Amino acid sequence: MRGAQLGIAAILTFIAGMPAHAYPERPIRLIVASAPGGAPDILARAVAQQLSESAGQQIVVDNRAGASGLIGAEIAAKAASDGYTLFLGTTTLYAILPNLRRNLPYNIDRDFAAVTQIASASNVLVINPSVSAQSLPELIRLGKEKPGALNYASAGRGTPAHLAGEMLNLLAGIKMTHVPYKGAGPALLDVVAGQVQLIITSPIAAGPHIRSGKVRALASTGKLRNPALPALPAIAETLPDYDITQWWGISARAGTPAPVLQRIRELTIAAVRAPAVSDRIRRTGAIPSGEGAERFAAFAKAERQRLGEIIRKAGISLD
Repeated sequence: MRGAQLGIAAILTFIAGMPAHAYPERPIRLIVASAPGGAPDILARAVAQQLSESAGQQIVVDNRAGASGLIGAEIAAKAASDGYTLFLGTTTLYAILPNLRRNLPYNIDRDFAAVTQIASASNVLVINPSVSAQSLPELIRLGKEKPGALNYASAGRGTPAHLAGEMLNLLAGIKMTHVPYKGAGPALLDVVAGQVQLIITSPIAAGPHIRSGKVRALASTGKLRNPALPALPAIAETLPDYDITQWWGISARAGTPAPVLQRIRELTIAAVRAPAVSDRIRRTGAIPSGEGAERFAAFAKAERQRLGEIIRKAGISLD
């Protein structure tokens, strides 16, 4: 028995000390917990193309949509700790759902090792033109005059858009009514049709409707103005503590040998920072990141705590 234990220890020591230049020796799978065509998929493919060139191996983007991303997250959490499965997570998976569900099929701290944040993006608050407000202060005034009369749509309970609306309720001292949908697309279309009065959503999705005049943009959701929409005020200019963005990051499986994990981080950060990738990310309206693993892990933890406080104050629960 002791001999077997020594043998296992020797193997683990060998793996932990294996040279980083030996990695990768075969294709790498990048799990994306959403369907093709969405922001996570677009970002994943931009990074994967550059990473494939740098690593000298194919990076296979594996879309595993469903259950608010839980299907993809569970697959990634149960993958081998060998560096050949990476995971692209979202605000929802890293920071929101851990505050909303007791029995998640993954644990961010236990199952994953941070690699790098890819990008972040502030959303936009848009209203149907039938709403008289021409600015955020005017919208807040309407909300105070008629509590519960304003309706806001979202892609579903517990989504960033849901939290964005509740954060506005809390900080502005108003009470808008939440109308959840099964997806951001139907929610936005009902705002365009006037069935619901407003939504906080992606500037990419809302852009054509803003330009056509079918919706009116009042503000963006980040601490600072969205670089893609510099003329649009940030909500924080009216409510200084308001700040909610979408962000995306890559993780490896916890337990990946240290030299391999370091090589993954070097290659991935370099890919995100490559001019072609950074430019492509900016064209989506997002801001490229490429920060180190420690900063990404600390940021994700801080966001989990901050958004958790909003969730508790708003009384949101999915269990």
